[in-house]
Amino acid sequence: MSEPGTGEVKQTEIGALADRFLKACSHHGILAATAESCTGGLIIAAMTDIPGSSSMVDRGFVTYSNEAKMDMLGVLPATLEAHGAVSSETAGEMATGALARSRAGIALAVTGIAGPDGGNATKPVGLVWFGLAVEGKPVATEKRLFENRGRDFIRRETVRHALEMGLKALGED
Repeated sequence: MSEPGTGEVKQTEIGALADRFLKACSHHGILAATAESCTGGLIIAAMTDIPGSSSMVDRGFVTYSNEAKMDMLGVLPATLEAHGAVSSETAGEMATGALARSRAGIALAVTGIAGPDGGNATKPVGLVWFGLAVEGKPVATEKRLFENRGRDFIRRETVRHALEMGLKALGED
């Protein structure tokens, strides 16, 4: 749970969310995949920390560079040129690409600026775009601007929010 007054997510809460998400995947008979940039694989790590996760997790794509986003997920160069890596369009293409390049029925994607550098006036540190692709449904994207309380905080909050989006998409919120 969050500590009173801090809003900080503890690791145990992330583990509990990952466990709930994987149980929801199992309940729906689908596998999960991730496409991660700013989290560097923390979402898939939270899932695979759970014993038995191999029956619910297909794969995780860590696509930190634009080249990796294009090569591994099929993000279009024109998308990156027009909107940048941290955008709704890129997050959506990352999620779509992860779903298409896996055996998963749901894919969670994140791209953002965890800091401490890299932000600017239009895309500040703490900005994260989320992509969610579920087989047979339109891709969804969502924007969050997390308080700049350091890189670890932003990345943990990103993992938490991505798992919550997955739970909601599976009707388990």
